[in-house]
Amino acid sequence: MSNSGTFSKLSPLSLLRQLSNCSESTCLEAFSNSVSWSIYLEHGKISYASDSVEPFDRLERHLRRLSRQIPQLKSETRVQLRLMFERDSHGKGKIEQESLTNQPSDYEAICWLVSEKYLNSAQAGLLIQELVKEVIESFFLIKQGTYKLTDTYLSKICKLDADKVIECCEERLKNWHSLAPQISSPFQRPYLCVSTRIKPEKLAELQPNLTHWMKGFSLRHLAVILNQDELKLAQTLHPYILHGALLLHEPDPPFDKFPKTCEELSVDSDIAELAESIAPSSTSTKQKPSIAENRDIRERLPDISSSLKEDYQQLVTKNKTNTATLTERKLHKIVSVDDSPTMLKEITRLLEDENFSVVTIVDPLKAVMSIVRHKPDLILLDLNMAGIDGYELCRLIRNNSMFKETPIIFVTGSKGIIDKIKAKFVGASGYLTKPFSRSELLKMVFMHLS
Repeated sequence: MSNSGTFSKLSPLSLLRQLSNCSESTCLEAFSNSVSWSIYLEHGKISYASDSVEPFDRLERHLRRLSRQIPQLKSETRVQLRLMFERDSHGKGKIEQESLTNQPSDYEAICWLVSEKYLNSAQAGLLIQELVKEVIESFFLIKQGTYKLTDTYLSKICKLDADKVIECCEERLKNWHSLAPQISSPFQRPYLCVSTRIKPEKLAELQPNLTHWMKGFSLRHLAVILNQDELKLAQTLHPYILHGALLLHEPDPPFDKFPKTCEELSVDSDIAELAESIAPSSTSTKQKPSIAENRDIRERLPDISSSLKEDYQQLVTKNKTNTATLTERKLHKIVSVDDSPTMLKEITRLLEDENFSVVTIVDPLKAVMSIVRHKPDLILLDLNMAGIDGYELCRLIRNNSMFKETPIIFVTGSKGIIDKIKAKFVGASGYLTKPFSRSELLKMVFMHLS
């Protein structure tokens, strides 16, 4: 087999099938639309898979799901992983791991979780399985791109049956395709439509928690917040999208770089057969079976979350609360402390558009009393302010027993590792570097409030 090529001649699915039938160990690297995928195989088994679009966002989501069963995977541990292993724009880790530099940074983080006994090998294997499935699903959707095969050593935690992974991903892609064209990406962001023909009592059948969180998070992130399978969540929302009760916004960057689920898969015989089997019929009105109605893939490839084994109907619960109350109610209060009115205004704009209640404090010397009065769910704290710096202010806030567990996020233009270590020492929960985007701010909120 050639060690490089293009996907116009060989589809991702065919290529992975061929590699899984080989006895050699290799890393398949694929490139399309400025996104890269890496799939590690050894003797026909898959050891790991990752891509270049926010790998620590993906790891964070799956660790959050797993933390419901493993309490030691708490927020502080997940933040520590980012500080230690998430690589900057130059591809360097924040804390160098010389022995692991050839491995994906998210895989290094999983190895560290195992070595520090946060996860045992079985738990790490199930985590890797879920990460691999998500990566390969998007990999199968590549229409045009290039690939190469390289010899890259990967310290092994587990080896997954490639045929079972492929089968599971194909099954899920069929179900995603059945939701087209209304839903074309798990990173699309649902919003409640103000004017809708759906009667309020019908709209109230949606989970109240879901409507509270429907303010900028993607389907994929919402599913983690609700501890639900993202495909089942999309299937639940699909009728409301069809009737105009919900609007779907396109994915935020950089998630918009992923290929869409509704696009045709690559054009070899295997993919053509798959595409034909999932293409919507123009003459039939029969609804496609949901994933819950298909044969149980989980017996062959079990999921890590017990919630994924629950009946599909548990996603929809009766709630008689008036729809207007659901959409107007503020779910979380956030205090932002900064001596720059411009920065406070920008943070307010980014968060209040998403139905958060934002309190701004421009005088850091008065911040502690104001924070006590407002009792926020999360605090955004500028690091460099006149009169008192963020470190000292963070100490004062943490000295109040009321805020021992309240997330405190430093907002700063500094990127130095010393500053980040010092921030953790005084009790900061996270670190947001200026300038930041709306999606980066929401990601930080997602990490600490959901």
